Amino acid sequence: MARYDHLQLVRLPERFERRRNGGGGRTPARDPAGHSARLGTELDQAIQTQQLRRRPEFVDPSLILRVQMTGALLEEDWNRLGLTVLSSDEDRTLVLFASTDDMTAFRERLTAYGRGTPIGQQNPSYAAFIGGIENIGAIEPRDRIGVRARGDGFTEPTDFQAGTSYTVDVELWDLGRRELRVRKLDQIAAYVDARGGDELDRYVGPSITLLRIQCDGALIQTLLGVDDIAEIDVPPAPDILTGEMANMAMGDLPALGAVDENAPLIGIIDSGINDHPLLEDIIVGAIAVPATLGTADDFGHGTRVAGIAVFGDLRGQLAAGTLERGARLCSAKVVDHNGAFPDRRLTPGQMREAVTRLNQEFGCRIFVIALGDRKKVYDGGKVGPWAATLDELVAELDVVIIVSAGNRAPRGGNRIEQAVTEYPAYLMEPANRLCEPAGAMNVITVGSLAHGTGLSPGIAQNVGSRPITQTSEPSPFTRIGPGIRGAIKPDLVDVGGTLIYDPVVQRLRGGEDLPEAGVLSLHHRYIDRLFAGGSGTSYSAPLVAFKASQILARFPDASANLVRALLASGASVPPEASVRLQLLGAEAERAICGHGQIDLERAAFSDDARVALYAEDELEIDHFAVYQIPIPEVFQTERGRRTIRVSFAYDPPVRHSRRDYAGVTMGFRLIRGCEPDLIFEHFRRRVAEEGRFPDMEARFNCSLEPSSTLREKSSLQTATASFARDVSQYGDTYYLVVRCAGGWAADVGRQAFAVVVEIAHEAEVQLYERLRQRVRVQA
Repeated sequence: MARYDHLQLVRLPERFERRRNGGGGRTPARDPAGHSARLGTELDQAIQTQQLRRRPEFVDPSLILRVQMTGALLEEDWNRLGLTVLSSDEDRTLVLFASTDDMTAFRERLTAYGRGTPIGQQNPSYAAFIGGIENIGAIEPRDRIGVRARGDGFTEPTDFQAGTSYTVDVELWDLGRRELRVRKLDQIAAYVDARGGDELDRYVGPSITLLRIQCDGALIQTLLGVDDIAEIDVPPAPDILTGEMANMAMGDLPALGAVDENAPLIGIIDSGINDHPLLEDIIVGAIAVPATLGTADDFGHGTRVAGIAVFGDLRGQLAAGTLERGARLCSAKVVDHNGAFPDRRLTPGQMREAVTRLNQEFGCRIFVIALGDRKKVYDGGKVGPWAATLDELVAELDVVIIVSAGNRAPRGGNRIEQAVTEYPAYLMEPANRLCEPAGAMNVITVGSLAHGTGLSPGIAQNVGSRPITQTSEPSPFTRIGPGIRGAIKPDLVDVGGTLIYDPVVQRLRGGEDLPEAGVLSLHHRYIDRLFAGGSGTSYSAPLVAFKASQILARFPDASANLVRALLASGASVPPEASVRLQLLGAEAERAICGHGQIDLERAAFSDDARVALYAEDELEIDHFAVYQIPIPEVFQTERGRRTIRVSFAYDPPVRHSRRDYAGVTMGFRLIRGCEPDLIFEHFRRRVAEEGRFPDMEARFNCSLEPSSTLREKSSLQTATASFARDVSQYGDTYYLVVRCAGGWAADVGRQAFAVVVEIAHEAEVQLYERLRQRVRVQA
């Protein structure tokens, strides 16, 4: 098959502010006097509750209110009153911060609304604002207990026992200025110290403020009543599957290929990397966070992850008689010899330091984090500080961060055999959702596919031995989405091994002790054995990192957004997975497989009948751009299935305490059959004197799957338009409209993004040369 360079996507020069859509629900009918009085009473009670809970040691106390809305959230109205929105939830609950208790301006609005409708007006004053408030209250101490702690049985403050020592992470509300958050943190730390507790670590990020402490349960009960505190939770516990494999001697191996000194770097944030003879010449640097961990891989997980990241399919290479590596390595050790995070460090702070240092000291732009917090399963609400920190780093440093979706032993019933008989239905159980930080928006989250049945020759002779999967079906341990606000997660899947049922030992076996069931990689104790095996999303994630490094090698100046978009453009759900999941429906396929498995050839190269055009760009907030897509005549008329696929990536600012996690949203539409002037007039913002915007006929809008409603929940989007009939009536040029809508981060200025448009025909028609000539003329 021919291999060609991808082509440039041409943007039309006009730049306009986009037309905005209104939002928010309807305000219910109210009795103004009664509603105003009730809200005033609730406000007084909330303030009194907090005043009684306050400790004299805390100066400049905060007022934190929980407000339930029925209509629009009206954040700007709250801001005008001097209140800051700290958090927003799907049920339209706001958490608000005020620096004083008087609430004078708000009470004035309550009074004005309570007087009823003034003469000459249709509604009471502030009807949309005050009428949209359902109730006001204080946050209860039990509401501050985190997800992991609740999973451990701590549902009430009294569950933390006096006389028992606990290690917990205390998160403060994002009260705004860094100096204010630091001052609040200092006050809490001093309070803990004065009562016999110990500060183990602290982290103050762009919006996340955390303190790790060790203290008595009685003190935790008290802290749960401190209004400046958003959450108290137990520390994360890594989710790692380990494994080993039979020996293979160095003398049996093919010659080890050289690696270019400018090859891309992959940063392994894990248990370290040892100087394995197949890696030692390509490890450019290693750090430990904290330094007391040392850089040696005593646990073994990091070396296995590294082996897959640089070799890709190591088993396939050995079978083919090759040993070629695609990248160089650097390492940040963040877990100890037991695979546990250090007690005295906060995970978000560790991650920020590890990623930033590897980026600044070695120039690393691709990172693998094959770790997860098994105690914090994403339940559809907000992501945690670890995920939010990774999302921040993607945008700040222009890096690609790849994380594993997490692992869960199959459930589906009370008997272990049901791991076989109930597959794949149990993958859709709520307990099988992604674990932290896999719900992060700007990272690439990776689930797992099986490489085969996993049966070894010896095991297969036992009639009771049962495989769970066939090749390219979802692994029985992989975790599923969706992500935040229903976003498509995991983004991608790749091979991570499988499990089998072994009746002799009455348990499920993976690559940890049955090499055929797992993915082949490198053993950290290479003197004992060279190779190790394992089953888990820990091994599918570095395989995606390997593919990302090959994209970066092809496009060395590419932004992280372009790397992500190209990976998505080459991904599709394997037919075997689709067939196995078809009874569970399309929603299950997306939740388990995301956009699918990457075909690296398709992501990196065009060919005669399949051509990719790409652009890296940026848009001002609340503006749109139009790109010109040439459509050759042979694509319009030649029989056979034809597709136009759009893949899109951007890296919005985030805030994990908010319902609207992303501060900016972007999306795209594919238009055909009309002139660009109509497109610009339809989408641009208009003043009242200009009248209504021009309508666009439905036939001009290409139907893309998945729909914009679903795909625009993600920062990595891909959608396809398919054609089977003659479409020559729509002309030889289509247009891609990219829109950028400002949310709470409307002041960021410009938002960077990348887009890839793939035009493909199932027949062996010559598209590339025709498109190349058209693009050259347009440019």
